[in-house]
Amino acid sequence: MRRADFSYPLPRELIAQHPLPERTASRLLALDGGNGAVRDLRFSDFASLLRPGDLLVVNDTRVLPARLLGRKASGGACELLLERILDTHRILAQARASKGLRPGTSISLPGGATALVIARHGELHELALDRDALAYFEAHGDMPLPPYIGRAADASDRERYQTVFADEPGAVAAPTAGLHFDQATLQALESGGVAIARLTLHVGAGTFQPLRSDDIAAHRMHSERFRVPTTTVAAIEAARQRGGRVIAVGTTVVRALESAAATDGIAAIEGETDIFIVPGHRFRAVDALLTNFHLPESTLLMLVAAFAGRERVLAAYHHAVAGRYRFFSYGDAMFVTPDPAALAARAARA
Repeated sequence: MRRADFSYPLPRELIAQHPLPERTASRLLALDGGNGAVRDLRFSDFASLLRPGDLLVVNDTRVLPARLLGRKASGGACELLLERILDTHRILAQARASKGLRPGTSISLPGGATALVIARHGELHELALDRDALAYFEAHGDMPLPPYIGRAADASDRERYQTVFADEPGAVAAPTAGLHFDQATLQALESGGVAIARLTLHVGAGTFQPLRSDDIAAHRMHSERFRVPTTTVAAIEAARQRGGRVIAVGTTVVRALESAAATDGIAAIEGETDIFIVPGHRFRAVDALLTNFHLPESTLLMLVAAFAGRERVLAAYHHAVAGRYRFFSYGDAMFVTPDPAALAARAARA
């Protein structure tokens, strides 16, 4: 398949630039991957799409304030976007500077901190800070809003570009399907018999990286750290045994669970994943998906197309554009059930 097979026209004014006043105020487009039927709902209707015994799996990564502006000794400006913290002082970061950054370059940062360039690894730079990196970014960094949000981050983004279940620091982009939940919604779901489990996948800045080749088979995904704990594996097994569905909150949860999937079930795992899910993938772990709308020709749109069928997903996107839905990170949501042909056979299914 070609990259252009996943394109769709999107007016720029539909790209949400700010969150709505309330997390749960979003619209919700329900797509039946079996027949392509769509329903226009509100996120407040989400609970009605679930049933007692279902399991909701969320990503509890916490977004770091990962963006910093500094200056080289020469006086030139330098922007750092944290990719990951390697140890107490060392980091990997994307860096933008007028004349590039060579090993040995010193960068002055806000608050009197200094970073020293150690090496370059592909598109990333390894740097050493003169103080604790995590604490420093938490105190001085700006929230790393996506490039399609055409404004600087403000104080409200520290709360709103973060899920209410964010717990494990390490992401530099939010798992945005989770942004629609507040604590009251989660409590109501549990009261209605829906179980909730957690995993962690630290979303990297590469999530916004476009495909450079028109042949999607030539694309190589960025690697991201993830962890599926034994408690979540047990929750999935229990849901299967009682006839419940496993519902992924976001594509990051899908990627983590499918990375942990084996022919006989899900295994607890901690490591790195560069899984690239495209049409033809057979899903072993997930029965339904809550997700936001994704960029044209993006790997995330390809994942959704693999789950519910390319034609049906693109038709739903055209419906959303015509209906003036809000797109991308601060936008509206979709609830997607699968094309049965996309599911791998497994012993216990609802």
